[in-house]
Amino acid sequence: MSSRERPLEISRDRLVETTLDLVSFDTSNPPGDTREIVDWIESTLTDLGLETERVATDPTKPNLLAALPGKRSTTLLYSGHLDTVPYDPDGWSYDPLGERIDNRLYGRGTTDMKGGVATMLELVRAYVVADRRPPVTLAFAFVSDEEVAGDAGLQAVLDADRLEADACVIGEPTGSADTPSITVADKGSLWLTLEATGESAHGSRPMLGTNAIDALWDALETIRARLVDYPITAPRPVNPILEESIDYYRTSMDDADAARRLFDRPTVNLGTIEGGEAVNSVPRFARAELDVRLPAGVDTEAVLEDVREWLREHAATSIADASWSIGTYEAPESALVDATTAAATAVLDGQIHRRSATGGGDAKRLRNAGIPTVEFAVGTDTVHACDEYTTVDALEATAAVYARLPNALARRDVGE
Repeated sequence: MSSRERPLEISRDRLVETTLDLVSFDTSNPPGDTREIVDWIESTLTDLGLETERVATDPTKPNLLAALPGKRSTTLLYSGHLDTVPYDPDGWSYDPLGERIDNRLYGRGTTDMKGGVATMLELVRAYVVADRRPPVTLAFAFVSDEEVAGDAGLQAVLDADRLEADACVIGEPTGSADTPSITVADKGSLWLTLEATGESAHGSRPMLGTNAIDALWDALETIRARLVDYPITAPRPVNPILEESIDYYRTSMDDADAARRLFDRPTVNLGTIEGGEAVNSVPRFARAELDVRLPAGVDTEAVLEDVREWLREHAATSIADASWSIGTYEAPESALVDATTAAATAVLDGQIHRRSATGGGDAKRLRNAGIPTVEFAVGTDTVHACDEYTTVDALEATAAVYARLPNALARRDVGE
């Protein structure tokens, strides 16, 4: 058969059953124990005739690899994380470990992203049952420790040099059927821990001391005010991504100005602030954590150096710790983005936005490792929320796109 053969049909009933099976495992992170769910997935893949491999630096957080040989060595990797954010059962109206109500499947991880993992497993099943070889080799990486950006998940697999792929799609939810999108970029991040030291005094005589909270606040105000107008220069290939991102978020946020502010300047969030010991004492010490995000390709380290320079005006405040990353991207005209767009367009109505995420995750790690990567899955806007859910229609749409992607990629000669 040619690479233009009819896409596989993936069972709607099997998608539902497999999703609910995966959600029934509590993989809340922390603690992020994925041993039981990995056992279950490994058994499923072994029964389908695939060989599997485990990679683990933390025995409670194993990662599982598998491959389905294709007609050519070009390798398309499907990747999904198995851990979820924690849940408070008191806030749920439905079973957080899985419950179906008509077209909706409720449970922690249904949309982020055990539904995506289920479609990957059912894609394997469909190929095996149909006794068909995919046009390209399909690899699978089911990883742990993503929700806390830990090193025991995908990073452990990369460090072990156990991933070889020419392209990758991660099953993170990237939009609903009404607002479909492909995530082709992520943001850079700059996380700062700021500390200020003053001089203690009695609260009734504050002029005899130096208030560390006041000093810290003044420094924070300087940083935030200057970042609001900080000039952004993104690489030329990123500019169309930013415009499509703004257009996408304009619809979902119903606020054109807010959507543009997400991408035409840094975003700044004061995440924590603490200091002082009593209301009647001038605080000697204060500490704050600041989260700065920048569009893909912007030199985050240069921004950090500017912040250091600004703090010269605030002698009492210093940077105690800083971590940073540069946002990554795939060019809109790249073979992977083009193939994914074509596969999604064949299934979904409306414009398929090729956009940036507002944060960063495993896609950044894969791109930095030299593997072209996009994120795509049809989901809902209930990620990390109480009563998180996906729909049967969303699962079916995701599966249809995943089934078309190997053929679409093969037609573009990726990796040849």
